[in-house]
Amino acid sequence: MHTPANEWVPDVLGDRFEQLTLPLRPDAEGEVVATLVRPVSRFRLELVRPVAAGVDVLYVHGWSDYFFQTELAEYWQNAGARFHALDLRKYGRSLRPGQTPGYITDLNDYDEDIEAALSAIGHGRHHEPKRPLIMMGHSTGGLIFSLWVDRNPGRVAAVVLNSPWLEFQATGVGRAAILPIVEIQAKVDPRAPLPKVDLGFYTRSVSSTLDGAWDYNFDWRPPRGFTAHPAWLRAILAGHARVASGLSIDAPVFTMISARSMLIPKWTPEMMGADVVLRVDDIAVRSTRLGSLVTIARLDGALHDVFLSAPPVRHEAYQQLTRWLRSYLRPEA
Repeated sequence: MHTPANEWVPDVLGDRFEQLTLPLRPDAEGEVVATLVRPVSRFRLELVRPVAAGVDVLYVHGWSDYFFQTELAEYWQNAGARFHALDLRKYGRSLRPGQTPGYITDLNDYDEDIEAALSAIGHGRHHEPKRPLIMMGHSTGGLIFSLWVDRNPGRVAAVVLNSPWLEFQATGVGRAAILPIVEIQAKVDPRAPLPKVDLGFYTRSVSSTLDGAWDYNFDWRPPRGFTAHPAWLRAILAGHARVASGLSIDAPVFTMISARSMLIPKWTPEMMGADVVLRVDDIAVRSTRLGSLVTIARLDGALHDVFLSAPPVRHEAYQQLTRWLRSYLRPEA
């Protein structure tokens, strides 16, 4: 589905959402765009000031993913915020025929996507925004946003991270061990397909076609993920190394993760209440390297995407987020 640039049009999520195509600089694969998605605004008579009244929220997805979490958008609307989600280049709504899904060679290249989105909602470099900004990232999006906020002090009021991919699954030692090999592969054949390590367990726990509860587009969120490539993996590992060395995010950070991981090669029903993608203990440790004010919430029974977990877990997650916002959202909000 291609949409005109500079024009909000109905979104694939239905008449409650609309999307805006953001043209970016073309690359060797041709046209490059990002896509901004927002819920259609609605009038609400508020007798009590909501916890995020007057705030803008920009959300970004993870690897092999796109925005479809309508309940999350509704939460932020009910909290009084203006919510926008960003499908990065070569993901979801932004993926064009002939492109390599999710492919990038430097995470800093996403600055163009982010700046285009922020300009569209009034937070560009040349704007004087009148509303505080919260950046919310899931998994790889959490890594991308963490690095961006670190490089752009003073622009964000708060950072919310949903199972951010802050360290390689084999830990820092494993990352250091494989990096030389990845470096060579990235130079020799940057787009060579890497072996797939995703066994489909996460999809099984999420998709309504299997054991999960959510409907989404398998073309944009494949059951075993996109094919990864050496140049992309090198960019990810470089991001992990930067986090490990310590960032200086100048806004309060809230990291939400599952209470446990299950990274084993055989399906078990217990995976319906665990992170089967990342090592949550490593995320917790790396989160402490993001800035001087970091809060970590570990949710029993949560999936890798906390907000796709079972209803009681999601309810707890939203309660935790609301409590944190009341405590740490900057007073000007």
